[in-house]
Amino acid sequence: MLSSFFSFSAIFSMKQNSFLYHLLAVFVVAIWGTTFVATKVLIQNGLNPTEIFVYRFVLAYACIVFMAPKRMWSNSFADEAKLMLAGITGGSLYFITENTALGLTTASNVAMLIAITPLLTTLLGMAVFSSERSKKPERIILGSVIALIGVFIVIGNGRINLNFGSLGDLLTLCAALSWAVYSLLVKNLAKHYSGTFISRKVFGYGLLSIAVYIPFFPAHFHLEQLLLPHVWPTLLYLGVIASMVCFTAWNLVVNNIGMVKATNYININPIATFVSAYLVLGERITLLSLVGAACILVGVYLAEKK
Repeated sequence: MLSSFFSFSAIFSMKQNSFLYHLLAVFVVAIWGTTFVATKVLIQNGLNPTEIFVYRFVLAYACIVFMAPKRMWSNSFADEAKLMLAGITGGSLYFITENTALGLTTASNVAMLIAITPLLTTLLGMAVFSSERSKKPERIILGSVIALIGVFIVIGNGRINLNFGSLGDLLTLCAALSWAVYSLLVKNLAKHYSGTFISRKVFGYGLLSIAVYIPFFPAHFHLEQLLLPHVWPTLLYLGVIASMVCFTAWNLVVNNIGMVKATNYININPIATFVSAYLVLGERITLLSLVGAACILVGVYLAEKK
């Protein structure tokens, strides 16, 4: 099934099929929106954030090594350094700062501050890449701001309780900036390397760099927990689908529709989150959540409209 997915990526090589890349972006972000719920299920079953990250990336690497097994190194030391930085910013640094922030501040604070990522990526992309500079950048920024308001409504449910300056909030902002830098690196690397190669290196360097964090963020591996009926299928979902498949698909999306447009789809993330939370955790959907979802969709439409 996985091999057929990657062979299907050849269909996306034609420029006239750019709509399919937008559709793929929605699919990836919808999957990522459910990972908050999946991670919460694992934490409720006794796993800690660092442990979850390691299991998730080990699974992802073990799967993708079969998709890109031959090539080991990039074309130059500079590119290898970029791949290493991508593994840190899109892997260990992003997940550790985000998950640690959840233990220091409220989940609403983390989710709302992470929602700044598309705006950071938009500004960073237009500053670095001339191809990302729209003739009407104000439309992209306006759409991102409207979508960001929707994110605040969906996640905060009308309640905003930010305490800027706390360590948790600062770590969340670090995670948002980390993903923006990761997107920039992928945009540059995708010109020369396949999505599977980039993803394999990201997973590999993500796992290697986690060794630096473990002394500060200890991971107590509970191997017996892996046999629980709610744990192993959830880990498979996070490692194979949400990581291996989605990271590789995301690299294709960024390379073909641009970093700014791709990252703006992250605003859809909270919609998938509250729907999955309703189905899995029984959390209710309110009128404010629906209003926020409408703002997100309008904002994404404005930012993506040519």
